[in-house]
Amino acid sequence: MAAAAAAAAAAAAYANLKLLSTEHFKIEDRDLSDESPLPDSSDKVAKEQIGSSVKYEGYTKAEYGLVYENPFQKHVTPEKFYVEACDDGADDVLAIDRVSTEVTLTVKKDVPPSAVTRPIYGILGTIRLVAGTYLIVITKKKKVGEIFSHAIWKATDFDILSYKKTMLHLTDIQLQDNKVFLSMLNHVLSVDGFYFSTTYDLTHTLQRLANTSPEFQEMSLLERADPRFVWNGHLLREFAAQPEIHRFATPVMHGFITMHSCSINGKCFDWLLISRRSCFRAGVRYYVRGIDSEGHAANFIETEQIVHYKGSKASFVQTRGSIPFFWSQRPNLKYKPKPQISKSVNHMDGFQRHFDSQIISYGKQMIVNLVNQKGSEKPLEQTFAKMVANMANGMVRYVAFDFHKECSRMRWDRLQILMDQLAEQQDEFSYFLVDSDGKIVTQQEGIFRSNCMDCLDRTNVIQSLLARRSLQAQLQRLGILHVGQRIEEQADFEKIYKNAWADNANACAKQYAGTGALKTDYTRTGKRTQWGLIMDGWNSLIRYYKNNFSDGFRQDAIDLFLGNYSVDEVEPASPLHVQKDWKFLALPIIMVVAFSMCIICLLMAGDTWTETMAYVFFWGSASSGTFAIILYNGKDFVDAPKLVQKEKMD
Repeated sequence: MAAAAAAAAAAAAYANLKLLSTEHFKIEDRDLSDESPLPDSSDKVAKEQIGSSVKYEGYTKAEYGLVYENPFQKHVTPEKFYVEACDDGADDVLAIDRVSTEVTLTVKKDVPPSAVTRPIYGILGTIRLVAGTYLIVITKKKKVGEIFSHAIWKATDFDILSYKKTMLHLTDIQLQDNKVFLSMLNHVLSVDGFYFSTTYDLTHTLQRLANTSPEFQEMSLLERADPRFVWNGHLLREFAAQPEIHRFATPVMHGFITMHSCSINGKCFDWLLISRRSCFRAGVRYYVRGIDSEGHAANFIETEQIVHYKGSKASFVQTRGSIPFFWSQRPNLKYKPKPQISKSVNHMDGFQRHFDSQIISYGKQMIVNLVNQKGSEKPLEQTFAKMVANMANGMVRYVAFDFHKECSRMRWDRLQILMDQLAEQQDEFSYFLVDSDGKIVTQQEGIFRSNCMDCLDRTNVIQSLLARRSLQAQLQRLGILHVGQRIEEQADFEKIYKNAWADNANACAKQYAGTGALKTDYTRTGKRTQWGLIMDGWNSLIRYYKNNFSDGFRQDAIDLFLGNYSVDEVEPASPLHVQKDWKFLALPIIMVVAFSMCIICLLMAGDTWTETMAYVFFWGSASSGTFAIILYNGKDFVDAPKLVQKEKMD
C-alpha cells in the first residue's frame, strides 16, 4: 500500500509539472549525507529480503527515503557497473560494461548477488582520461526546497569511478598526468553550486516553460533542458544518444538557488532566487573575457526572481555577461592588467550573433554598462556604445553609468539616478505573471543585460535594485503589499531579500573570480561601511593571488570538465608538460637573494655609514631591478592554462 501511494504521489507530482502546478514551495535545507549509507567501495552493503523490501544496514528503502527522494542504487562488479532506479515497480537497470564501455538496459535479476552496492543520487556522466573512461556519480545531496511539489537538490559530493580495475598499463608519466586530470575534475566538483531535480526542469524560466508545447513537456529532462545551463552536457553525450536511458541521466546546472517562505501583512508567500551560469565560454576571471566566434559571452548568467502566492506565480528575469566583443585581459602580475581589444577580427559578426540569440531568448535588450568611463576601461565603454549604434537595432538600447565615479566618496544614494533613468523601460518590459487558474496575465517583453568588467560586484548591486523594483510591483498586484507600502518598510522581508542577493553575489563571484563578491555590505545593509571596505580589500588581495598563481589550473579544470579539451591517449606530448623559460626560476631566486642581502646589510652595519649604505644601495638596486624585469615579463610568471590557450585569447 505504501509503495502504491508513493508511486501515485510521484505520478501526480509529474503531472503537476506539465500543468505548471499551483502547488506551493516547500522550503527545506537538510543534508542527506547522514541518511545514506556510504561504505567504502571495498565493502558490500548488507542486504536482507523482508517481504518486498530490501534492507540496507538495518534500514528499509522507505526509511532511507529511497522511494520518495528517488535516488539510484549502484552495484559494482569487476565486469560491470549496474545502476538501479529505485522507483516503485521499476525493473530497469542500467548496465555499463567496464571493458567495452557499452551502455545497455537490463533487469534487476541480472545484477549478480556478489555486487558491491551503495546508494547514489544521480549520474553526472562519463569522461575519458589517460587511464580510460570514468563514471561520475552524485553520492551526497542537500535539499534546497520544493517548487510546485518538485524537490530541488544541491549536489554536495561525488565519486569518480574508473572503468579500469588496474593502472598497470600506464607509464609513470601517464600515471602522473592521469592524477592531474583527476585533480582537475575534483576541483570543478568541489566548487559550490551544482543543483538538480529529477522531476523539474531547472534550466528554464517560468515564462519559457509556460510557452512550451505539450510535446515539449513530455520530453525527458535531458532532451528538453536548455543546453546553455546544463554543465554536465558533455559528460552525458553518450546518454543523450540513447533515449531509452535518459531517465538515468541527471542534468545539472551551476549557479545559485535560494528559497524562502515569507510573510507581509499576514499574507504568506514564497520567494525564490535562481542564477543559472552558462557553460558556453565558461571560465575564470582574467582568462575568459568578451565573446567567442559564436557570440557566447564570458560569465553569462541568467537570474530569475520568482514569487508564488495562492497559486499565482510571478517572475522577473535579468542577465549579465561580459562586454560582447573580442577583448582580453590576461594576468601579468599587475594588480589590474590593461584590457586589450583585438585588432585582427571582425567584432560586429560575433556582436550581432550575441544579440540575435539574446533577442530570440528574451526579447528587447536594455544594456546597462557600468564600467569606468576613464582610464583603462574607457576604450571598452566607447567601443561598446559605438557598436550598438552601428548595429542600429531598435530592439537593443544602451545606457552607460560610471558606477565608481557616480558612487565615489560613499555617495551610494546616487544609484537612484540610474534607477530613475531605467524606470520607464522597466515598466515597458513588465514581468511574467500567471494566475491561479494557469492563465498567463502578463509576459516579460524585454530584459536588462547588465555588465561591469567582471559582471560581478557592480552588476549584482544594480540587479538587486532592478529586481526590488519589479518585486514591489508584483507584490502590490498580488495584493500582498497595500497601496503606498514599500518593501523597504517590511523589516523581516527586507533582511531576507538583501541577504539572499548578497549570497547570490558571493556564489557568482566565487565561481568566476575565486573569492566572495565585493560591495556586499551595501547589498546586505543598504549602505557602505568601513568594515565592508576592509573586507573588499582582503578579497581583492586573495583575487590577485588566485588570478595570477592558480587560475591557469582552474581554467584547465573547467575546460576538461566541459569538454573544451579531450584527453587523447595517443597524443605525442602531453600539454601538461610545459618547459618554463630559465627566467621563471632564476629571476625570483636572484630577487630573493638580493633583497635578503639588503636586509642583512641594514641589520649588520659595516665599519662606516658610507660603506653600509653602499652595500644597501647595491643589493637594493639589484633587488629592485630584478623585480622590474619580472614585472616586465609578468605573463611568463603567472599560472597560465595549458590545455586550451589559443581559443581563450580571442
